[in-house]
Amino acid sequence: MNYVLATITSLSNAKEITLKARGRAITTAVDAAEITRRRFMKDLKVSKISIGTEEMPAREGENRARMVSTMEITLTQE
Repeated sequence: MNYVLATITSLSNAKEITLKARGRAITTAVDAAEITRRRFMKDLKVSKISIGTEEMPAREGENRARMVSTMEITLTQE
């Protein structure tokens, strides 16, 4: 709900907001976008969804870099 509140607050100053997430946080970003859109701001539309992969440096003790999924959700207020 903290992310939902932050999204609503940000949209009071702008017509568009982009939620960005990597890895396991993608589900949180999707939930925040959907809760905001369905429960609080019925005039909010998903205008763009962008997915990708980033290469993260190897952690201590690992041999090679790892790939992490990314997602950007752009919400627009009509």
